[in-house]
Amino acid sequence: MSEPAAPKRRSWLVALPLLGFIALAGIFLLRLYSGDPSKIPSALIGHPAPQTALPPLQGLVNNGAQVPGLDPAVFKGKVSVVNVWASWCVPCHDEAPLLTELGKDKRLQIVGINYKDAPDSARRFLGRYGNPFGIVGVDGNGRAAIEWGVYGVPETFVVGREGTIVYKMVGPVTPDNIDAVLKAEIEKALKAGS
Repeated sequence: MSEPAAPKRRSWLVALPLLGFIALAGIFLLRLYSGDPSKIPSALIGHPAPQTALPPLQGLVNNGAQVPGLDPAVFKGKVSVVNVWASWCVPCHDEAPLLTELGKDKRLQIVGINYKDAPDSARRFLGRYGNPFGIVGVDGNGRAAIEWGVYGVPETFVVGREGTIVYKMVGPVTPDNIDAVLKAEIEKALKAGS
């Protein structure tokens, strides 16, 4: 009678790795889909903005003059909103009118980093929605986005007058978060530098 018990014990031993895998997969899925991805912390907050110079978007003009590319020196002395965007990014189309409206605030400068985009498409995008950016740097190979710690477009940063990153928003600017979150962080940066 002891022989039938042996195969039963072996079947449990065979099932243990499978049960372990299912438990681990469940934990990974739970962690993957829990939480708000816009609350991903940035290691760059409190650190100087990356010293990455970017060329201008050729052919993008404002009042007859070429819109300049990104020179890291522009962050000193001004509160800046840096938006990483692309014409192929669907949420970027949704946030564009909000950034255009934000660009009317003369207390700050709006800087665009055009990420891995075709120049013609980027110019058409800005022509369609209006250009909120006083500066547009082209990140054709994605190197600048890596230095800024970008997870994916769109992302928006607030840089204080000292040239230090004070806030990072992962994901698009929306009607729900522009006043409650982004403008609140801009106001903090404006007050801190005065």
